Amino acid sequence: MEQGTLANSGQRLEVTVAGDEGSRRLDRVLAKLLPELSRSRLKALILAGQVAVKGAAIRDPAYHAAPGETITIDVPAAAPAEPAGEDIALGIVHEDDDIVVIDKPKGLVVHPAAGHETGTLVNALIAHCGTSLSGIGGVRRPGIVHRLDKDTTGLMVVAKNDRAHASLTAQFADHGRTGEMRRGYLAFVWGVPNRVRGTVEAPIDRHSHAREKMAVREGGREAVTHWEVQETFNGRDGKPVAALLACRLETGRTHQIRVHLAHIGHPLMGDAVYGPHFKTKASHLGPRSRAALAALDRQALHAYLLALEHPQTGAILEWISDLPDDLIILRDSLRAAL
Repeated sequence: MEQGTLANSGQRLEVTVAGDEGSRRLDRVLAKLLPELSRSRLKALILAGQVAVKGAAIRDPAYHAAPGETITIDVPAAAPAEPAGEDIALGIVHEDDDIVVIDKPKGLVVHPAAGHETGTLVNALIAHCGTSLSGIGGVRRPGIVHRLDKDTTGLMVVAKNDRAHASLTAQFADHGRTGEMRRGYLAFVWGVPNRVRGTVEAPIDRHSHAREKMAVREGGREAVTHWEVQETFNGRDGKPVAALLACRLETGRTHQIRVHLAHIGHPLMGDAVYGPHFKTKASHLGPRSRAALAALDRQALHAYLLALEHPQTGAILEWISDLPDDLIILRDSLRAAL
């Protein structure tokens, strides 16, 4: 069967539990026997009563599936795409039957949310991909496995079918600990670290008071960011004022780089959320650099590197994205200390 078709067309499937399954938990057994369907989709089918053993619906994903049992799965046709597709230009750097890699511009929200119901990357991908998308979660839509903030630019990968979605989700969860997944960012920060490279290991959770923000908090989720100084910049007085860091993520928490760099005293230039107290440092810049920073009007962060294992072929793929024009202007003005 052509990849992606299973999740799209309504049909009844039958599978038999082998005697050597490592786990008897129903959703895990089905995920192994039906890799075309993501585990989240299978769990939704179980909870909806679409999975049966001996004619009786099983609604518990933790049901113990015995060896030799035959399980029937009714896979309904995927519903029409939600939200609607919109004709929005996409900077596509790679596309095949399984994945789309884009170079996201600033100002593009990834997923519809309150205040951004339209004009998002998801709207654009639905229009671009059309019926090639599978029914991830029961609805035709692209499989978003990671996000970039609205004003962070750079590389993102999106799954076009359930198999790809499951593979990419696992790779992003692993973040290169055992596999080939790598994500690299270029960050312009205030101040110059006192060493060439370092690692921030600090748990991240919602801010205790400002719920729209994240913060380093005891008991939060594990978060690890590796950084290395690429370049340093002096202000108009000849003293170090800023630096360009290359960052690599070992985890993928919301706003992770922004929170971690602010935590070590080097917030991103232009970051109004995590670096507002550093606005006065702009007085140390020359007029050209101050103008470039003001025109930037966003955090100076770019996802320049993405490497992963292709979910179908297993080939290791890597993409590099050049700095966008606004960050090139900022960099060049900082280099000139003007």
